[in-house]
Amino acid sequence: MKDIIVIVGPTGVGKTKLSIELAKRIDGEIINGDSVSIYKDLNIGSAKPTKEEQTQAKHHLIDIREVTDEYSVYNYQLDAREKILEINNKNKRVIIVGGTGLYIKAALYNYKFHEGTTHFLYEDLTNEELYKKIKELNKDINVDKNNRQRLVRLLNKLQNKEIISNNKDEVLYPIKIIGLTIERDILYDRINKRVDEMIKNGLLEEINKLKPYYHKSKILNNAIGYKEFYDYLFNNKSLDDTIDEIKKNSRHYAKRQYTFFNNQMNVKWYNVDIENFDNTINQVIEDLN
Repeated sequence: MKDIIVIVGPTGVGKTKLSIELAKRIDGEIINGDSVSIYKDLNIGSAKPTKEEQTQAKHHLIDIREVTDEYSVYNYQLDAREKILEINNKNKRVIIVGGTGLYIKAALYNYKFHEGTTHFLYEDLTNEELYKKIKELNKDINVDKNNRQRLVRLLNKLQNKEIISNNKDEVLYPIKIIGLTIERDILYDRINKRVDEMIKNGLLEEINKLKPYYHKSKILNNAIGYKEFYDYLFNNKSLDDTIDEIKKNSRHYAKRQYTFFNNQMNVKWYNVDIENFDNTINQVIEDLN
């Protein structure tokens, strides 16, 4: 098997554009590594590749679930590994792209889950809230409040009443992990502007169509770009405050993404050339060759 190309990094840094260009140039197919793009009808708020972008390269694991369905990291692990095999059997290169680090790592590393259990990312909870929930389930347990990944794994274990056995640093495939990064102040400015663009491009209309599903959809109440609208839709929160909260949560999420990828994966980072993204694309391809 040829190396699987993995493209990671924070939200809003150009992962989709790079993945499509790579797919064109190295005869690859793309597996989505974003937990929200799995769902139908979550298009603008998820920054899902557009229909036009999806025609430029073959994409997998996009729009495969309804918003009322439950879908866990365990489900993703099974689906992603199936697609890896399928693409490899066609003698094409596998490209995985996304910002949901736990999904990507579970697919490529030796994470072992028990069938029938659920595993959630708890992106809507702070470390303090995660810690509180853990203590409610087992007051005697000791865990570092600052170790978010440990908190998430532990809460899943306790809620499933299971032990997740894994050797999470054992890679199961040959992989090359490409990380895209830019200076934090530039990234945060791009994130803020990106949210404004989402509003201009119809995010509010998308949310209004999804309103009937909010009371029965976990993803709508957990995903950044959607969960913030709950109080807008049902509790008279202002649109401006909602938009500000999306921006704040997106910036915080970007910080957590950096932390995860730096601590959990062997990433080769590339500073994105904002003025000429082709320079970044060419540098990545040169290194791959």
